[in-house]
Amino acid sequence: MSLHSAYGLSYVLLVVVLSGSTRGASPTARSQGGDGSIVDEGIVSFLNEQCRDCHQAGAAEGGFEVDTLLSDRDAHERWVRVFDRVDQEEMPPPEDFEIESTTRRKFLRQLKQELVREQNHQDRARGRVHGRRLTNQQLERTLQDLLRMDVPLARRMPGETRSDGFTHLASAQPMSHFQLQYHLDVVDAALDEAFERALQPEAAWSLDYGVDQIVGKRGRERNRDPEFREGLAVVWCSTMSFYGRISSTVVPDDGWYRITLEASAVRPRKGRGVWCSVRSGECVSSAPLMSWIGCFESTETPQTFQYEAWIPKGHRLEIRPSDNTLPRGRFRGGQVGVGEGEPQDIPGVGLSQLRIERIFPQGAQRKVQDRLFGSTPIKWKKRENRFVLNMADPSEAGTERWLRERIASFASLAFRRPAKPTDLEPYIEFAKATWRGSDDVIAGLRSAYRALLCSPRFLYFHEETLGDGRRLDDWSVANRLSYLLCGSMPDAELRNKAATGKLRDHETLKSEIARLLKTPRGQNFVVDFADQWLDLVDIDFTEPDRRLFGDFDPVVQQAMLAETHRFLEHLFVDNRPISELVDADYTFANERLLRYYGVDANECDCQNAPTRLASSGDGMRRVNLPDGSPRGGLFGQGAILKVTANGNDTSPVLRGIWINQRILGVTIPEPPSSVPAVEPDIRGAATIRELLQKHQADASCASCHQRIDPPGFALEAFDAGGKYRDHYRRLVGRKYEQGSAVDTSAAFRDGTEFEDYFDFRTELASRSRTVAKGVANNLITYATAEPVRFADRDVVDQIIESTMADEGGLLSLLQQVVLSDLFLQK
Repeated sequence: MSLHSAYGLSYVLLVVVLSGSTRGASPTARSQGGDGSIVDEGIVSFLNEQCRDCHQAGAAEGGFEVDTLLSDRDAHERWVRVFDRVDQEEMPPPEDFEIESTTRRKFLRQLKQELVREQNHQDRARGRVHGRRLTNQQLERTLQDLLRMDVPLARRMPGETRSDGFTHLASAQPMSHFQLQYHLDVVDAALDEAFERALQPEAAWSLDYGVDQIVGKRGRERNRDPEFREGLAVVWCSTMSFYGRISSTVVPDDGWYRITLEASAVRPRKGRGVWCSVRSGECVSSAPLMSWIGCFESTETPQTFQYEAWIPKGHRLEIRPSDNTLPRGRFRGGQVGVGEGEPQDIPGVGLSQLRIERIFPQGAQRKVQDRLFGSTPIKWKKRENRFVLNMADPSEAGTERWLRERIASFASLAFRRPAKPTDLEPYIEFAKATWRGSDDVIAGLRSAYRALLCSPRFLYFHEETLGDGRRLDDWSVANRLSYLLCGSMPDAELRNKAATGKLRDHETLKSEIARLLKTPRGQNFVVDFADQWLDLVDIDFTEPDRRLFGDFDPVVQQAMLAETHRFLEHLFVDNRPISELVDADYTFANERLLRYYGVDANECDCQNAPTRLASSGDGMRRVNLPDGSPRGGLFGQGAILKVTANGNDTSPVLRGIWINQRILGVTIPEPPSSVPAVEPDIRGAATIRELLQKHQADASCASCHQRIDPPGFALEAFDAGGKYRDHYRRLVGRKYEQGSAVDTSAAFRDGTEFEDYFDFRTELASRSRTVAKGVANNLITYATAEPVRFADRDVVDQIIESTMADEGGLLSLLQQVVLSDLFLQK
């Protein structure tokens, strides 16, 4: 029987079982009677007395009917919504009807007991966190760490659905035959790369160019390669596609390459360097997509820059000026000839050295061989032109014993916990059959590895508990912690802690958090979390209108991302107060980003603060901002402002929802079905503020817009490109002109007023517990792959109190999330 049929079938069946059993019964089944009604008479009585007049069939305001709620067995989220509306005194509407506080408290107490009791009942039966699998990114990194190979694999998988901003929630992870086939293809690609690297001589490749080799023009030739001018290979400022490509740098194979270049600015503007980009691609019109590698600011003094990047076979480098604020040349026919740029008096970049070499980030060939074959010596067999195993006991019994040892060792790594001998027998038998059928022990070993990597024990999180059925065992804790901070399998030190039972100790967990964050793999945490939590993964989805944002360019966008990533890294690593998340007197930027923001670098105290996320040449540094700057905190950062706009316009609603859900942890429900898509009466509404004020006149809209609109109005201080503004722009004919003044004043839902964006930022920073709760909700969702539910709220409150008692910093918050029952229990 083939591997696909023998192991693929059982894999499919188990996935079907998992996907069909993870959701279980209705969330309110236990708190409802057999006919679907709530059994607590006090709750029913409250709804009948306080709500039925406005919410009965035929006159159900806001799409809410009491009878439907009482009979719906899948209404858990609606019951939570009822609790929140009553708790926040939104319902019954105070302007229509007042109820006694004792009546309200009694109802809330009874409903809370019912909701918590039901969720706890379900947790005891199947755990809070349901069956979930590795995401594309986690699968890629796990295979890379497991097999010591470095091929990017996530791009070969189907796209993933984001739910609540995250890609790894169990409830949003479909599994089909289509996806299973992709998984098998990815496993084969990973194994092919690992075994080929282990059994073939390493083929070193490099090129080392001086100016003569970099230059791509000869005589009167006109093309898009650099030209020789005054001892440098020069590329001038231009909007021409692929100008700056170096045609002779085509790489022979897919792989990771280290790029080292020496460059200087040519004819720079006074007091300013020439910002340049380094990209790779085929650099032809039939294949226009380019991959970002890095950027640098060239100056009149030659400097050396170094990058590491994955470059597909057939791609070449493009190195060019990429600052849209510099004057750009015009060249006829889409090509550039020698000497055509100088008369136009435009800046450029000059290259003097370029080296490209193939590298293997996962380590030397011996590391791959050790992972696949253990300590078994490898010898080169010249006749077969490959490495073969030099086994100490090549007899049949010795070979079978060797197979058992290797499969057991590999399985314990792949399953991320010690593998039981009984679980390994099918894989061992399959390896023996393949070996004897092909007379190739390596083929037998590879077939077993393939089967192991197609097992649900590898693809899914297999979490086991201690005797109480709730607390996770050490191996499960190690997995959760490693995938939270590194996005991959536990390393050797974390596995050792799990094996010795040390991960139940809180101080050990804290030390492991600190250790993992300092490892190269731990650098993934800030980037991975921010990409999903803050929607930074969507940074490329919109492109600002060049008529409005002519100075926006790829260097600016990459600096925006680096600003947010390094800001968050600083907050976590240095355990900075949570208030600084929204109001800080510093940021991280380079000269190009400061200029885009309109910030005078001479007015700032700029410090070269070391950071693990540093990239060669990007010039990012800590910037202590002048008084009155709008840039301190997340809300003033370009990446945040760009992903919360559509490229041309801003919407207070979109940004208000984003702040509520991403920063404050408040879920904004979809508008009720009874509210039409077109806003209520908007006659006479001339501005977005007036339109939304008209919208709030509808009672069905008001409760949510009281939360959405105030922060949304505050962020109207920034346009879609992330620039600060005090006036809107309006389109007159084909040109944009100054429009009406921006009004960023509003009031929080509790009535606290703010005059402008700065007041809003200061007031929100003073509510550090509110911000901490919002961040905690998102951290818990990211860490456990399960959103915070009603029954979790008390635990979240405990996390916040413990955080505030422990300096109130971002690292303390992360630690308290890991130490909580939500993380350490099933």
